Amino acid sequence: MTTVLLVHTVSLWRASLACLLGKDQRLHVRTTDKGGVRAAMAEHGADILVTDLDCPESVEVLSLMETLRKPAGRGTALVVLARGDRAGDLRRASDAGARGYIDKFGPVDNLCEVVRGVAAGGRHIDQSLAFGLLQAAEVPLSARELRVLALAAEGESVSSIAKALHLASGTVRNYLAAAIRKTGARNRLDAIRLSKEFGWL
Repeated sequence: MTTVLLVHTVSLWRASLACLLGKDQRLHVRTTDKGGVRAAMAEHGADILVTDLDCPESVEVLSLMETLRKPAGRGTALVVLARGDRAGDLRRASDAGARGYIDKFGPVDNLCEVVRGVAAGGRHIDQSLAFGLLQAAEVPLSARELRVLALAAEGESVSSIAKALHLASGTVRNYLAAAIRKTGARNRLDAIRLSKEFGWL
């Protein structure tokens, strides 16, 4: 029996995905939102964590997976539902150690098979996501720079970003300056615009 922890903020989508995965009797599916991940992992553990990269708070879920990842490839494997035109999302998933990449606009027939295969130690990338994953390697911004820029895009001030990420305000300004330089932007707003156009945010 493969234990699956499905993480999604939107309850309707979470229930729908759980229903699809639950059709396979070899999968034991539990669900939670981002806030319940640590408790669920501590109480029951999981062979596979499945999340949707379009899900609100998916960045936080990926960051959490990085902290939960164990050495030598042991522990919970990560499978993500993704879009090929969002190279930034694929980059973040790769940084978090994702081993399965499923096109969320593709057929659902092999969803359970992919999850079982990754749980058994395999890897999977839908063909429609392969080019996007290659492009993801070309994202010039680090994960931290992207996170700071994402918060800036939400209208957060330097001081509030610093507080949220437990950084000094000067460090946040340095990340923003680096993002502007690396994207070839004129200013912070232009860096945000370009990063959105390239699918990094």
